[in-house]
Amino acid sequence: MNFRYGKKEVEYLKAKDRKLGAVIDRIGHVRFEVDGDLFSGVVGNIVAQQISGKAFATIMQRMAESIGDITAESLSKVETRTIQRCGMSMKKAEYIKDFAVKVASGAFDLARVATLPDDEVIAALSSLRGIGVWTAEMLLLFCLQRPDVLSFGDFGIQKGMRMVYRHRKITKALFQKYRRRLSPYGSVASLYFWSVANGELPDLTDPASR
Repeated sequence: MNFRYGKKEVEYLKAKDRKLGAVIDRIGHVRFEVDGDLFSGVVGNIVAQQISGKAFATIMQRMAESIGDITAESLSKVETRTIQRCGMSMKKAEYIKDFAVKVASGAFDLARVATLPDDEVIAALSSLRGIGVWTAEMLLLFCLQRPDVLSFGDFGIQKGMRMVYRHRKITKALFQKYRRRLSPYGSVASLYFWSVANGELPDLTDPASR
C-alpha cells in the first residue's frame, strides 16, 4: 500500500511554492510504501532502530517463525527472552513486550489513539518506551497517513530542503516558515524532500557539503 495523495495536494503545493513545484514536475508521482497497521508499525520501528534493512528483515522473519502472527496477544504471551532471541537487544525486546502487554490489556488503546489530533497522537506514541518524537511522527505519516507531517528532526527532510531551497543550514525558524507554507499537505512535501535527498535529481547538490 502506498501513501495516498493526488492532484489536489500536488496543485496546492505547486501554487504555494515555486521551487518545490519545479521538483514535483520533474519527479512526478512518488510511490512511498506505508504500513496501515499501527501496532505492527510500532513494533517494526522499535526493531529497525540503528540496524540495516537486511538485518531488520531477518529479525522480522525470525519473529514470524518463532511467534507466528505479530499481534498484541501473541507478543504479550511469550517471554521477553523469546523475542530477544529473534536477533535484537534485550532492551528492544523489553520495549516490544511492554507495548504488547499495554495494548493487549487495554491500557494503551490503539483504536482511540488513531482518532486523536496529530499532536495528541505524537504525545501518546512518544510516551511508549522506545518511541521518541521523530518515530511518532513517522508513525503518524506512514501508518495513519496523516496529511500534514513535516518533521524538523528528520535528517532526510532537512537535507532535501537544503537541496531544494539552496540553504547551507535549515534553522528552526526557517523550517517553520516552510512548514507554514506547505501546510496542510506537509506529508506530500516530505515525500518529495526525501526523494531529492536520496538522489532522485542528481543535478541538485547539497549546499551543506560545499
